[in-house]
Amino acid sequence: MKCSNCLHENPPGLKFCGECGARLILACPSCGAANAPEQKFCGECGAKLVPDTASIRSPSPDSYTPKHLAEKILSSKIALEGERKQVTVLFADLKGSMELLADRDPEEARKILDPVLERMMEAVHRYDGTVNQVMGDGIMALFGAPLALEDHAVRACYAALRMQAQVSRYGDDMQRRHGTPVQIRVGLNSGEVVVRSIGNDLHMDYSAIGQTTHLASRMEQMAKAGTVLLTDHTLQLAEGYVEVKSLGAVSIKGLPDPVTVFELSGASHVRTRLQAAAVRGLTRFVGRQREIEVLNEALSNAAQGKGQVVAIVGEPGVGKSRLFWEFTHSHHAQGWLIVEASSVSYGKATPYLPVIDLLKGYFKIADNDDARAIREKVTGKLLTLDRALEPLLSPLLGLLDQPVPDDQWQRLDPPQRRRQTLDALKRLWLREAQAQPLVLVFEDLHWIDSETQEFLNGMMDSVPTARLLLLFNYRPEYRHPWGSRTYYSQLRLDPLTAESAHELLHGLLGSDKSVEALKQVLIERTEGNPLFLEESVRTLVEIQTLTGERGGYRLARPLQEVQMPPTVQAVLAARIDRLETEDKRLLQTAAVIGKDVPYALLEAIAEVPEAELKLGLARLQQAEFLYEVSLFLDLEYTFKHALTHEVTYGGLLQERRRTLHG
Repeated sequence: MKCSNCLHENPPGLKFCGECGARLILACPSCGAANAPEQKFCGECGAKLVPDTASIRSPSPDSYTPKHLAEKILSSKIALEGERKQVTVLFADLKGSMELLADRDPEEARKILDPVLERMMEAVHRYDGTVNQVMGDGIMALFGAPLALEDHAVRACYAALRMQAQVSRYGDDMQRRHGTPVQIRVGLNSGEVVVRSIGNDLHMDYSAIGQTTHLASRMEQMAKAGTVLLTDHTLQLAEGYVEVKSLGAVSIKGLPDPVTVFELSGASHVRTRLQAAAVRGLTRFVGRQREIEVLNEALSNAAQGKGQVVAIVGEPGVGKSRLFWEFTHSHHAQGWLIVEASSVSYGKATPYLPVIDLLKGYFKIADNDDARAIREKVTGKLLTLDRALEPLLSPLLGLLDQPVPDDQWQRLDPPQRRRQTLDALKRLWLREAQAQPLVLVFEDLHWIDSETQEFLNGMMDSVPTARLLLLFNYRPEYRHPWGSRTYYSQLRLDPLTAESAHELLHGLLGSDKSVEALKQVLIERTEGNPLFLEESVRTLVEIQTLTGERGGYRLARPLQEVQMPPTVQAVLAARIDRLETEDKRLLQTAAVIGKDVPYALLEAIAEVPEAELKLGLARLQQAEFLYEVSLFLDLEYTFKHALTHEVTYGGLLQERRRTLHG
């Protein structure tokens, strides 16, 4: 019998789906007799059952997947097929759809269902999730497959909150107009899946590993109308970014042990990994004295009216944000106005998102401020700074998505509004820099949108004569046109030296004899990446290999192997997925050989011409996945760190591994 929830084929006689746990039998609303889910009328009394919602709407994925996401999936289809992925699974459905739709004509039912499904899918796509199945009165979505996402759990939580808010507003409208209550329930769980194949219509065939899908479905079925439930697997990945209420350990049918369940109550104020870490308590700051000195010198020059731009470039986790935090909170920055903004991984499609973040911080706009409060704050701050800035009020309010009671502004066409907006932003910050020295911090430029990029390009010409310090950080793949400016400095932030990494681990682990050998193992595995070190220790504490408190841990049992932190795995998998298809397959082939990769062996199994192989290896070196370690006699390459090798190898299916090993 096919499950109407997850489409899994079950053997006859089962009452619940063996894949997702959904009920396989419908009870007749008239006589209570059991019926198969595909029946439209009761086999006992002939009464009409719930409408066949699957036939109401069962479109192919290419009809509802946004174009940019579809193109990305199809262009990488070959590289994504047959891979293991770390994902967060989301199930959402219309609560009580049987009672809601039982007496309605299918066309009328569709008018109720379609807007609900559209709001669900919009929320998923806003955060780059993939709607894998539309199941009549609900959807199943994956975050992290087929395209890996380093923050898949956070995005899934945000999507769940957004769809609840959107459907709630729609439900209120339906209640007023038709007396029909409309509410949805959502369930989330994180784990591993195998992407088997991707059709040209974007339909994805996948297999869950373990209880990944089953638990997400059970969370949905347990959730009350209007709520979101998630497992501790998801919370571990989204901790700090969301607010939850613990519901305790719950017994789940088919599982031997209870599962800790949480109700998602909202998003926290945290938007960056550093902010999430600060909630838990920041670790000791080590090994960045030279970089701090460069920033202090730039600050000194800017204070004299010689504006500066300093960019920190580094791989994920090396401490770019932490460096800025330490600098802006030091005594050197006292007396400076510091305004900060950060880009987010799902924000490229939203114009001016970091700039809006910057303005909200500058005008001290809170999330719960209404339109009147926002207008008062913007007007008051602007006119206090300089009454000549009053013409900036309309473009700034428009940027903050507030009503603009200005007929002249309303008559402008989009290009004119854009020019005035960019000019207003530039004038605001330059005038503020005249009133007091100003530091503008932009984090994660590799995720900025085109409008924010245009704003930064326009600011560059005015920096040299202002008391202004612009601080940027970004990953190596980001490109910009400012490199030739004399007032622009770029610092490359590398992983910690062995000495600094030991100092960091001493602060984290302490000096107990049982952890001394562990420190060296962690440094070798992570190559001194601070985030990877911290997350590895956190994972060891969670699985109770380490006991005690921070700075005083001890090894509770012999260390067999250091488990890969799921946060680190997600970061590295997302970076690997951004490679071109040919380069990704070459990296996977190299991973099968081992951390160290002799060129002769790679050439023998790579199945590509020698010229293409060398070009691919050059690109992987440029992207710093591989390093060349020997040029004399036997050419050899090595993975940058063991964790990158493990994630690359772990993404391959067993069948592909066996073929390459053979």
